[in-house]
Amino acid sequence: MSSENGHPEPAPPQGEQLALIRETVRKAKKPRAKPRTWRGAALAKELPVAKVLVDKGPVHLDKLWDYAVPAELDADARPGARVRVRFGAGTRNVRDGRREGGGLLDGFIVERVPESDYQGPLAAIAQVLSPEPVLGPRLFALCRSVADRYAGSLADVLQLAVPPRHARIEGEPSGPLLPPPDAPDPGGWARYPTGPGYLEAVARGESPRAVWTALPGPQWADELARAAAAALASRRGALVVVPDGRAAARVDAALTALLGPGRHVLLTADTGPEERYRRWLAVNRGAVRAVVGTRAAMFAPVRDLGFVAIWDDADSSHAEQHAPQPHAREVLLLRAAQEKAAFLLGAFGCSVEAAQLVRTGWALPLAADRARVRAAAPLVRTVGDGDLARDEAARAARLPSLAWQVAREGLRHGPVLVQVPRRGYVPRLACERCREPARCGRCAGPLEARGGDGALHCGWCGVEAVNWHCPECAGSRLRAQVVGARRTAEELGRAFPAVPVRTSGRDHVLDTVPGAPALVVATPGAEPVAEGGYAAALLLDGWALLGLPDLRAGEEALRRWLAASALVRGQAAGGTVVVVAEPTLRPVQALVRWDPEGHAVRELAERAELGFPPVSRMAAVSGPPEAVAEFLAAAELPEGADVLGPVPVPPPAAGRPRRPGDPPPGEHWERALVRVRPGQGAALAAALRTAQAVRLARRDGEPVRLRMDPPDIG
Repeated sequence: MSSENGHPEPAPPQGEQLALIRETVRKAKKPRAKPRTWRGAALAKELPVAKVLVDKGPVHLDKLWDYAVPAELDADARPGARVRVRFGAGTRNVRDGRREGGGLLDGFIVERVPESDYQGPLAAIAQVLSPEPVLGPRLFALCRSVADRYAGSLADVLQLAVPPRHARIEGEPSGPLLPPPDAPDPGGWARYPTGPGYLEAVARGESPRAVWTALPGPQWADELARAAAAALASRRGALVVVPDGRAAARVDAALTALLGPGRHVLLTADTGPEERYRRWLAVNRGAVRAVVGTRAAMFAPVRDLGFVAIWDDADSSHAEQHAPQPHAREVLLLRAAQEKAAFLLGAFGCSVEAAQLVRTGWALPLAADRARVRAAAPLVRTVGDGDLARDEAARAARLPSLAWQVAREGLRHGPVLVQVPRRGYVPRLACERCREPARCGRCAGPLEARGGDGALHCGWCGVEAVNWHCPECAGSRLRAQVVGARRTAEELGRAFPAVPVRTSGRDHVLDTVPGAPALVVATPGAEPVAEGGYAAALLLDGWALLGLPDLRAGEEALRRWLAASALVRGQAAGGTVVVVAEPTLRPVQALVRWDPEGHAVRELAERAELGFPPVSRMAAVSGPPEAVAEFLAAAELPEGADVLGPVPVPPPAAGRPRRPGDPPPGEHWERALVRVRPGQGAALAAALRTAQAVRLARRDGEPVRLRMDPPDIG
């Protein structure tokens, strides 16, 4: 070392050097010791065997494994705790009565037992990562039921149900449980004949089940909050699942305004991993009994669960994209049945699954009378193909004259919403004359034009359609067209130069807009809420939604139209909606009459006639062609199972990120659909799960991807 004037500094005395070395060593990070094998260590005196669920995804390893519990870990190795265990050790590697070797894997202790059914030596639990019991008996039973229903592995479900650990958060206290609140007054539920009765039944500790068709307007969030508050008043827990963070924020604000802070938590991805784990622990410890959240909250470990609710169950956001891809609606149905909790399925529309719950008597309808519906809903006007053909403005500028007139009149009183189908919709085939979707005569699947020869093939069963003619008008010509949102915004900006134009879509979603006159161009699902409601709404290019080659095309189009129209002021306040779609089509008529229940009932009847979900159960098997064929040949499908296909799986579009279910780049995949009669869904899931387990255990060919109840069957 050198001093500032260039002369060397004297070395410190030897004693000071030794002290400096000791201090440096003391501050150095200690190397982490590897988990011990506990060779020769004493075992716990009571319940020395732990049944551990190893965090290993493949279904052929989906079972509980027995491990010895060392006496030193006895206090911390409690059921529900996270542990590390050695997995894959051979039977020859045994020392001092303990199996050794294998890789270290994380896992959960499910239970402690006095002895093991396995007669050989057991490996010992290597380490207790945390004594915090994060996997309780009810959560374990729920995850097991979900894995069985969706032909998946329990470890995959636990990846969705239990969030990653943050050690620092576990050391923080969660606080005491607040006393139960008083039962809320009916509020907006008084608008429904059976609404106050449902609320009172929940507050009494009963478990009513209802399918709720909500009236137009923003009151639905407050009504959900009151139902959850009624469950808290009965000293039970409440769980509300909504499709996105914007809806969760509205219910969160409504609950806070109704009950004050500290009685519920918000579980969404926007909170961040640490804060989310902190809130999840508060729920798991029983410090909070109410949860509002998005899809992942369906597994929230609410104590004494007495009420579960899901809003807009037909929204695709409720379908989990990670294996085994459960749907939030089905998970909440399982929870309501297992924990004898009240159930509420609410939306502006009515899904076919909701209509099935009412038809079977599992749930009762909860809706307003027709007079109140007509007063709350806006006036709906239609523009069909005949109107467009006679409209000079529509031929020149795509937007019909009626839409221009309604927009101009609405801008005098407030903002106007313009809904345009999302850019990127795949072109679909429909009759050029009447725009009826082109369907297969064998299975009613969508027809596609493959290759350059223009031949039509079914997207479900693969059968070629020869000499196709429209069953509605006998036309033989097809059309395919895509219209995006950008051109619409440009045209509106030129037509109304003095009015601001706002856009809301995938890249930038607006939550709210002021009540001042403005044009708001939004894609379906991204419509912001306007202060005081929109004065009018234009629902453009309805054929693009109705023409999607999917079994749910009509249902989905009506759901999106209702969601947008519900943001418009009621007819008494001058609210008007213009939908550009053929007025004779069933979804358009349901929108005009504001009758989503009737549409769902008719859709359900057609599904029953065709044998499609939800009347039947269905599974999708996708993968390389040889693997799909071998898998279906080996699977012991239930008697009467019907196999549709296989058909090619279209590759992902260029520039779009790969989604779950897409084939790997450069690979050719096929997909087959397997459907069974009502009551055979569990047998189908078990058969597919067993076949997959055997295939993985034998390493017999390439694996296939399974999905029970696929939402997009084509």
